[in-house]
Amino acid sequence: MDGQGVDPLPVSRFMPRDVRMRGFAERADVDEVEGFLAEHARVLPAEPVPLLECTGRVLAEEVSAVVDVPGFPRSAMDGYALRGEDSFGASELDALPFRLVGEAMPGRPFVGRVGKGEAVRIMTGAPVPDGADAVVMAEVCSEDGRQVHVADAVAPQKNVGGIGEDIRSGDLVLSAGRRLRPQDAGLLSSIGVASVLCYRRPRVRLVVTGDELLPAGSLPGGSHIVDSNSVVLRGLARRDGAEILPFEILPDRPEIIRDAMATEDADVVLVSGGSSVGKEDHAPLLLTELGSLDFHGIAMRPSSPAGVGRIGDRFVFLLPGNPVSCLCAYEFFAGPTLRALGGRARAWPHRRAMLPLARKITSAIGRVDYVRVAVENGKVVPIATSGASILSSTVRAAGAVIVPRGLEGMAEGADVEVLLYDDAPIAFEGSA
Repeated sequence: MDGQGVDPLPVSRFMPRDVRMRGFAERADVDEVEGFLAEHARVLPAEPVPLLECTGRVLAEEVSAVVDVPGFPRSAMDGYALRGEDSFGASELDALPFRLVGEAMPGRPFVGRVGKGEAVRIMTGAPVPDGADAVVMAEVCSEDGRQVHVADAVAPQKNVGGIGEDIRSGDLVLSAGRRLRPQDAGLLSSIGVASVLCYRRPRVRLVVTGDELLPAGSLPGGSHIVDSNSVVLRGLARRDGAEILPFEILPDRPEIIRDAMATEDADVVLVSGGSSVGKEDHAPLLLTELGSLDFHGIAMRPSSPAGVGRIGDRFVFLLPGNPVSCLCAYEFFAGPTLRALGGRARAWPHRRAMLPLARKITSAIGRVDYVRVAVENGKVVPIATSGASILSSTVRAAGAVIVPRGLEGMAEGADVEVLLYDDAPIAFEGSA
């Protein structure tokens, strides 16, 4: 693999043990796990990206212009190009006549030179002819085919865009580390750039396990449920700039799960399910065999069975099978790491709002809580469910409130920060 995404460590501080049917003797602090990942994730190497595919990628180089934009004086409006000083004295009561000698269109310049008392019909964006230094707008002119009568004076350089008015040759136009927007790609095109160096997108291998799972799009029936975690994880990983490799749902057989975790084509492996303390939760021990299990069991709710480790230079995230826990563990640990590998900021990519609590949130000191909330009448309402398997709660929620480990909860009426699920402003339920 050509990645440089992991800063290797000699030995994990975590002493792996078989927690199946026993539970966790201790749980790591969320900030300890976050600090570990922030310290050891390294941005991936750069690669050339074609201009038409660069939007959303993170620039790995400075880009400077090698040309002026525009490279010629151009008309800023439809009208007539002439020598500005020749129009002095023109007015509505005394329009001045100019001999019409030709036409200039975008991409079809007037060939020749504009002399005293002459004018060239010109369209917006067309090159201003030699000899002319101003453009008078069409609205103050009248044309009879051979002459144009100008009823308003224009100073030299009026309505003319000069060479390099937009960009000068040698200007730094984009800095390394910028996530490219559509207008950035347009600017790159305007200066003749065909491709740019961008940080490589992290490749993600999904390892979804469970004998009870049916593929997404199936109809649930009997003792089987439909896999939803892979659908959520694919969307989240793409949001964070990752490339998702092909995958399939795997049975709860250690040898099959081991082979999937050991594949070397990914920068990050997301294991969904099989990470807790049940009899069929094989992933933690397999990760210990294949590489290092750096953390397993984290002081948070939900997602306490989550784990973090490495196989060679690949990060591995053990995400609980319960859908809300899976989402929560991804947001805290996998999402920031994927963004960092691709050159993006680690910070959660959510809009934030400070709003008062409609009723209190109860937590426990020493544990971080991820609380799903609705927003009604401008107030934050915790959603009344603690079930980590209730995926619909995240759909009913406008976002989440994070309760830090040092708090026992948050009081009714307290202003809290809400991480909003929607990118665009939303009309909160119950709001006027």
